[in-house]
Amino acid sequence: MSRHRIALVMASGVASALLLTACGSSDGNSTNTGAAAPAASAPAGTTAPADGGTSTPSGGAGHMVSTNMLMSKTMSGMGAVVTDAKGFTLYRYDKDQVNMSMCTGDCAQTWMPVMADGTPQGMGVQAKIGVLTRDDGMKQVTLAGWPLYRYMGDTKAGEMNGQGKNGTWFAVTPAGKKTAASG
Repeated sequence: MSRHRIALVMASGVASALLLTACGSSDGNSTNTGAAAPAASAPAGTTAPADGGTSTPSGGAGHMVSTNMLMSKTMSGMGAVVTDAKGFTLYRYDKDQVNMSMCTGDCAQTWMPVMADGTPQGMGVQAKIGVLTRDDGMKQVTLAGWPLYRYMGDTKAGEMNGQGKNGTWFAVTPAGKKTAASG
């Protein structure tokens, strides 16, 4: 019986090691076939979900979310807007420039930059999805060149509490445009 337990423990250890090796391996031959620029893996301090969804900070400096999927969702009274894979509304900032984020420091604490988790893709999104490199070296998802953010005040999927905030924050449409002001 003792040998049986030892063999079982050893087999479990070997299986675990093989699973971890398979999950972390890369053949080095992957190619970027999407419209986006090459993207980095999830930033330090975040956990990358296996389901292609979003992640939130696990600690450390700053607030970030990451995603590899942008989706079009129709919101009551607003029309189609872009969300992450979990249904959280994504926003653009009027003070940003194409392929340049101006939201840093305290701004990025409230308006969390959407970081690239692999190569971002879209479902129902017409505008070009891309990635820019922020001043801190992190890779941020863009739509039609505009950096994307998630609002800290949206605590549930489908909320649009950031819409029209300060006259500069707007949910983004699948065409990469800002939605009409309200809120």
